[in-house]
Amino acid sequence: MNFTPFDVSCMASALRLARRGLNTTHPNPRVGCIIARHGKRVASGWHQRAGEAHAEINALCAAGEKAAGATVYVTLEPCCHSGRTSPCVEALVKAKIVRLVSTHEDPNPEVAGNGFEYLRQAGIEVQTGLLSEQAQALNAGFLQRMRQQRPWVRIKLAQSMDGHIALANGSSQWISGAPARADVQAWRARSDAILTGIGTVLADDPALNVRLNKDSRQPLRVIVDSHWRLSKDARLLHLGGKVLIAGINSNAAKHQLSSERLECIELPVTDGRVDLKALMRELASRGINEVQVEAGATLCGALLEQRLVDEILIYQAPVLLGGGAVSPFATPRLNNMLNRIHLKWLDSRQIGNDLCLRLQPVY
Repeated sequence: MNFTPFDVSCMASALRLARRGLNTTHPNPRVGCIIARHGKRVASGWHQRAGEAHAEINALCAAGEKAAGATVYVTLEPCCHSGRTSPCVEALVKAKIVRLVSTHEDPNPEVAGNGFEYLRQAGIEVQTGLLSEQAQALNAGFLQRMRQQRPWVRIKLAQSMDGHIALANGSSQWISGAPARADVQAWRARSDAILTGIGTVLADDPALNVRLNKDSRQPLRVIVDSHWRLSKDARLLHLGGKVLIAGINSNAAKHQLSSERLECIELPVTDGRVDLKALMRELASRGINEVQVEAGATLCGALLEQRLVDEILIYQAPVLLGGGAVSPFATPRLNNMLNRIHLKWLDSRQIGNDLCLRLQPVY
């Protein structure tokens, strides 16, 4: 489908607006909207927070009567169902727009092309596919949850140049520098959940919270703790936000841990441990779009082996940890190069004195 340079420019602006909701729209997607008429932009809007007006409604309110006869550029198919807000397609028709340009279909079963069809039936020209790849990358978690009923899983790790995440004695603070650790906070802030294993909690007593500012939304902190070994004195239990423990085989320890901010759930067992695929389905059912994993080699290796990792975020420091240090993934030894796991480059940049690498497993 042919799009003009002006179309591309408007959609690029809509995507920039959508990014403003990076940390706030959970569990909804991040969406931006531009309204233009006669080759000039007349209004814009973005979805700011779940439960509040969608991007199209904010833009239409800003445009007023100028929306009549206009083209609307929106980074996701407009909704056609009622939830906490009214259907956007009805508002678009009422505003008398003549053309809608969108990136791609919303895979939410309640929408799934029906929004586009509603507009077409109302006589509005609908064009899709503009900057689709960029839009899907922005909402990778939401789209995967709708399509596969599991969240987008990102493993974050800091490692040395010789590929280690800790010394042989377990010491790991700090491999990366302060600028890299600040960047991690931004990735935490956009995540709906932070996942770790009980081994990491017992060894490091991490906080796993967002410390950008006092008003930062705190993601759900999830601990894989098969046998309910978490102590009530763990630091993450005494900070803001909620904690979820996933274990197996109910016992007295589980009931002693449960509290208002701490939920304990039992999941199926695989090889004597929590079934990680079942955990991902559980998180998806709770509206979790993006999970950031900050864990040790055992959990990271298990996620990778089960093909549950969608992205790896590595902060590589210019240091060497030497022999006997800990590797980031505890996976079975390979005897054939054909079985190696390939990674696709997504991004690389220098942060302070460290190199930040983003990669995607190619299964």
